[in-house]
Amino acid sequence: MPFMKGFKKSNKKTKAAAPSQKLAAHEHDQISGNLEDTIAFINDLLGANMDLTVRRFHVFGKYQAVMYYFSNMINQTVVNTDILKPLMYIPPHLEGKNLEIQQLEEVLLNDTLYHSEAKMESQLSTLVEGILRGDTVVAIEGIKEALIIATRTIDKRGIDQPATEQVIRGPREGFIEMLGTNIGLLRYRLPSSDLRIESMEIGRRTKSKVAICYMEGITNPELVKEVNTRLAKIDIDAVLDSGYLEQFIEDNHLSPFPQVQYTERPDKIVANLLEGRVAILVDGSPLALVVPTVFNQFYQTVEDYTERFLMMSAVRLARLVALMFSLIFPSLYVSIISFNPELIPTEFAVAVAGGRAGVPFPAVIEVLIIEVSMEVLREATIRLPQQVGGALSIVGVLVVGQAAVAAGFASPITVVIIALTTIGSFATPAYNAALALRLLRFPLIMMAGTFGLYGVMIGLILIANHLLSLKSFGVPYLSPLVPGNFQGMKDLIIRGPLSWMKNRPSFLNPVDKVKVGDVTAGEARNGSDSAQTPSTNEKEKEG
Repeated sequence: MPFMKGFKKSNKKTKAAAPSQKLAAHEHDQISGNLEDTIAFINDLLGANMDLTVRRFHVFGKYQAVMYYFSNMINQTVVNTDILKPLMYIPPHLEGKNLEIQQLEEVLLNDTLYHSEAKMESQLSTLVEGILRGDTVVAIEGIKEALIIATRTIDKRGIDQPATEQVIRGPREGFIEMLGTNIGLLRYRLPSSDLRIESMEIGRRTKSKVAICYMEGITNPELVKEVNTRLAKIDIDAVLDSGYLEQFIEDNHLSPFPQVQYTERPDKIVANLLEGRVAILVDGSPLALVVPTVFNQFYQTVEDYTERFLMMSAVRLARLVALMFSLIFPSLYVSIISFNPELIPTEFAVAVAGGRAGVPFPAVIEVLIIEVSMEVLREATIRLPQQVGGALSIVGVLVVGQAAVAAGFASPITVVIIALTTIGSFATPAYNAALALRLLRFPLIMMAGTFGLYGVMIGLILIANHLLSLKSFGVPYLSPLVPGNFQGMKDLIIRGPLSWMKNRPSFLNPVDKVKVGDVTAGEARNGSDSAQTPSTNEKEKEG
């Protein structure tokens, strides 16, 4: 499978700019064993910070030591109880014994500290990076290694319902900013030994932790390798959100269509992992990325699979109609009004002509003005505080729209067309896909105003051609429609019964292809008597 196609390789080896010239100059320096040299080095780099805590003490009342940590990033109780106190008092079973300095390192790790995440480190630059991450560092006179103890505790918001995705039927849990909590939510929903979570750091200054999650035995190993390759090539100062990574790893960054899906729902991530996809989580971001992504994922929701297939197939069809409305409705209106009014029924044409009487602009200009006004109103509603935003949307739609019609700037039919188009864009579940369709409306409207229905068809052909050329990590964007796959089409336009979808998507090339067994709950029920139905023998006895 051509996972590397569309991803540019560079044979040039460029040296990344150092985030800190001082730290880079001492990248390979080791601890000398002289405590004062270590203190001078750390103070030179971090001493100007008001929240840096430096605590001198004696290990077992005998060996000089120093402790470093940022006070706002650690759990003070853990530092005092599990680290400082055990280091100051010798363990009872070692009292009276003469400990040599060579033995001290092993005694500290194995007999003294009440903490499971502690290690020894000899590089000075690693000590500084540990302090910056929220760890506690303890250096001791005469030992050429220092203790790095994981004590980071950052205040975080509670797990709540996803803000960007409405939940109708399903779990109400959403990801938060802490990577550890998000991984815990995944493991809670997927307690499988096949779940693999790899880690890397991206960002020269932020050194943000990135987790790559996949299912061993299901996910194609070549896909995992390609994801790691693309992420490893990212060279940037800071990764503040998963959106930074999305822009680097997508195949075509000039396309308006998203080639990476994001979500803050753990159940959605688990469902994608079980299909053979890879999830990417970033520390500090509540939105996880899913790759590879195909177009049909953007109009599907989790509720499609938790409800019965007949109802959800009808809802999905309505969603698809709304999607088409949001793309082509205004351009069709402009082309018919401007070039082909004979296509309008006579009675309706009279009503349209009466509504447009007195409007000083051509249809294309009128639609563009209303469309731009609607986009400005939508953006203003999003950016304003929630209490004010709701009032603005009502005022903008009712008052401004009615005033524009009354003043003769717009016809009533145009306002209705734009309103239906806007509602259609709201019905698309994925915000980034809806945004792409909203942007493509404008060139379609211009082509409709210039060439009529021919312009609309040319525009749609160009969009279709672009979609056919797109790939996401080597997977055709319109899969399973193009290339056609009968098994995948059972979950394309309508949502078939779960018993029909026995295999995982073939375009992902999963290692384990079977998802549903031969006997499902519905099939197991067929041919068996209900527990509440009297048997034939009992009926005969009653007779």
